[in-house]
Amino acid sequence: MDRMDRQFNFLRETDGLKQIVRQSYLADGSRKENDAEHSWHLAIMAVLLSEYADKDIDVLRVITMVLIHDIVELDAGDTYAYDTAGNATKREREVKAADRIFNMLPKDQAAYLRDIWEEFEACSTKEAAFANTLDKLQPLMLNDASCGKSWKEHGVKLPQVLNRNKNTAEGSEELWQYAMKNFIEPNVKNGILKEH
Repeated sequence: MDRMDRQFNFLRETDGLKQIVRQSYLADGSRKENDAEHSWHLAIMAVLLSEYADKDIDVLRVITMVLIHDIVELDAGDTYAYDTAGNATKREREVKAADRIFNMLPKDQAAYLRDIWEEFEACSTKEAAFANTLDKLQPLMLNDASCGKSWKEHGVKLPQVLNRNKNTAEGSEELWQYAMKNFIEPNVKNGILKEH
């Protein structure tokens, strides 16, 4: 198989992200988003919100990171943020998926994307910290816009949201403060995010 065949096989495979349904609803609450929509939305956020990163970042690297960060869910499935049992096996399932999916590509591209995926997972660079900030803020924004639809559906409480976001400010303190004021606090006041 030549280089271009491998690339197109990978691209056909990743089309499956359009069928991986997440737990976050679209802003209008009409349906749940899929992984492809989520990744695209994060890429747009990276372009528009990069000015709020705490450090100078390589925006193209962040965009690449958010576009590929959920590719492993083709095999591993989407693990809901507040699913304790699912999160216990998430890393093992996702590494196995990464081994298969990224290796569909030519070796140089497989290594490049796998390294970026691992960087995101480890949150080991300023770009990864910012990408993770976006990945955590987007569901908060969508939950707020959909009147907490996913939070209500799963009985999510404020301590769970705060615990999940304990490191969200590492990429952008300013964006985290905005999210607290505009996405979390209003949902505490209106009773959607209960403290107990």
